[in-house]
Formats: sequence, structure tokens, C-alpha cells
Amino acid sequence: MANIFSYHGGSMIGMKGKDCVAIAMDRRLGAQYKTVSTNYQRVFQMTDKTIAGFIGLGGDIQTLAAELRAKLNLYSLKENRQISPETLSWMLAALQYKRRFSPYFIEPLVAGLDDKNQPYLSTADSIGCMCDKDGFFCIGTGSENMLGICESFYKDDLESEDLFEVISQCLLSGLDRDAFSGWGAVIYMITPAGITAKTLKARMD
Repeated sequence: MANIFSYHGGSMIGMKGKDCVAIAMDRRLGAQYKTVSTNYQRVFQMTDKTIAGFIGLGGDIQTLAAELRAKLNLYSLKENRQISPETLSWMLAALQYKRRFSPYFIEPLVAGLDDKNQPYLSTADSIGCMCDKDGFFCIGTGSENMLGICESFYKDDLESEDLFEVISQCLLSGLDRDAFSGWGAVIYMITPAGITAKTLKARMD
């Protein structure tokens, strides 16, 4: 499984703060050590305050994101309201478990704010076994490099500006130590005001 994930590479971090949550991703798509794209989209907006990111095979990322968006549209039509981040996570886990005998080779990361602007963050394995109890998650080929950095810098209830600085430094430090990730980073911040994305420069080789 790890070898399959490393084929296209990529790293991602999710972190919760005080009334905010963030996802940081790198921009590289590769075929092992060969760089194919330096601006690959791995994070998709699902609602006004919810985003979903994926690490894994490029084709599976596009397919699962499209399938999840279709399910989301049906939910919106039926319920006449926006889906909560937690419900979206369970919907995604169900889609993955449905394909458990021929799974999508991806690791998902869902981040968002609920109706009370409380942050929510979850991840899962390739067949939908979900975890949503931690303050941060690291996925992708650089996850082992980033975990120790995140444990050192992360604190509960960070303000949005501090959360941006912490998640940015953690991702950039991890990218410097992973040959399958790099070519800059994009930080997605979710606050009660909405979703913002900022691009950072990083190691370009």
C-alpha cells in the first residue's frame, strides 16, 4: 500500500484551531521520482465551510472526488440544507467501504466548521476506517517526517493567524525531507468568514 501511495507522491496536514481549521498540501504530482505536474489539485471545496483533500493515485483522487460531489448534491436536494463536516466524513467512509474489495488507493482528509463554528477534522484509511479525535493529522509520503514536527509545534485552540504559521512551517519542514513531495504548498484556512487559500514557495526540485 505504501509503495502505491508513493507512486504519485504528495503530503498533507490538517489542523484544528479555535473556531478555525486548516489543510496544507504540497503541489507535486509525480511518477515516483519523476515530476509530472507542479500544480496538482488535491483539495476540493464541498460546502461553504467544508473541504476534502486526498492523497494517493491521481486517477482515484479525481474519481472519488467526483463521486463524493454527486452524493453531496443528492443530499442537498433531499435534505434542503448543507451537509455538516462530520456527516460528509461518514458519507466518504461509506463510499470507500463500498469499494473495499477493489479500493480507491487514497487517504482522505476532511476539514470544516459545523453550524456552531466548531472545527471538525477527520481522516481514514483506504477502506474508510475513520478517525476524528485528534487535533491534527498527517497523511501522504511525508507523514512520518511531519508527525514529529507537528507534535512539537501544535497547541490546542490556536488563533487563525497562529494556526496558519504553525501548519505552514510543519508542512514546509516535512517537504524538505521527502523526495516525493514539494514544489510549493497551498494552505486552506476555514474560518466563520469563509475559506481562503494561500500559496507558499518551497523547495523547487
